Amino acid sequence: MDSLKEAIDKHRPFSKGLAKSLQEKLIVEWTYNSNAIEGNTLTLTETKVVLEGITIGGKSMVEHLEAINHREAILFVEELISNKASLSEWLIKNIHALILKGIDNNNTGKYRNENVVISGAKHIPPKHYEVGDLMQKLIGEYQNEWKVFHPVVRATLLHGEFVKIHPFIDGNGRTSRLLLNFELMKNGHPPIIIKNEERARYYDVIDLAHTTKNYDPFIKLVSELVVESEKLWLSVLD
Repeated sequence: MDSLKEAIDKHRPFSKGLAKSLQEKLIVEWTYNSNAIEGNTLTLTETKVVLEGITIGGKSMVEHLEAINHREAILFVEELISNKASLSEWLIKNIHALILKGIDNNNTGKYRNENVVISGAKHIPPKHYEVGDLMQKLIGEYQNEWKVFHPVVRATLLHGEFVKIHPFIDGNGRTSRLLLNFELMKNGHPPIIIKNEERARYYDVIDLAHTTKNYDPFIKLVSELVVESEKLWLSVLD
């Protein structure tokens, strides 16, 4: 994994044309898969068309907004990385605000004020009044205890522990995958795409981590996807 990253680093900085084509491919595939996991019915091709500014008949306005908003959130994450921004509650709330913009303006960037359950999961998220303290604790652990871990482990923990808290009423999954890639990209790894067809395995490893604290299968999934992503980038660069 690290040797693949080093091989990619030798090609930096990428040419403007290559950087743009990699970014466009990434935005469409990441947006399609992340939204599909949450139930959005736009296909990969339809997502691409929506991002080009065309409306798809028979699809809801919310599905269109989910695609457009997700692209904006990716661009925001890229901007945060180029500005060397540190992870904070402000940063997380701003990513989330972009995800729900125009869909649920009452809850954009605001922690939930009611309790929730996650369908199909054994884990029950904490009470709403615990969210603020738990999010502060999460940032503290990320800044201190997790520093010793490999970036891939840190990215997985950030995703997993964020979703465990489930701080928002909606948009937690998309926000968590943006945070995962924020951590990977910040450390020079290419972003990963958790594919919709991997959804069952993905949900299983998250629930296992939440209920048993065993993160190994989740770390294994993320590591496999990092290697896959690095190999794809190298195939384009070489």
